[in-house]
Amino acid sequence: QVQLVESGGGLVQPGGSLTLSCAASGITFNLYRMAWYRQTPGKQRELVASITSSRITNYADSVKGRFTVSRDDAEKTVDLQMNSLKPEDTAVYICAARIATYGSENYWGQGTQVTVSS
Repeated sequence: QVQLVESGGGLVQPGGSLTLSCAASGITFNLYRMAWYRQTPGKQRELVASITSSRITNYADSVKGRFTVSRDDAEKTVDLQMNSLKPEDTAVYICAARIATYGSENYWGQGTQVTVSS
């Protein structure tokens, strides 16, 4: 039984910060590349950030310099620190896990809502 459970979403003002966390269970966490996606109604799901087993990170251009992804293999968690938030960052943020070097995600979380508004 595999579970990815996100937490930390909420309402934040523009320019503010928020940190999301994804807790994984049922997988050998250290073997997986972890990722954060976001989904807004009417838009394609966007890969926001990812981090490999060796802690190599990748970011979408829209969040580069503002967001930081990290992982804790002992706790089986992956975090997304979001700074200088903008209204366009508003979305459902979804955690995903993939064991292969490339290809489809193996597992998805349910998502957590982030709303950036004054």
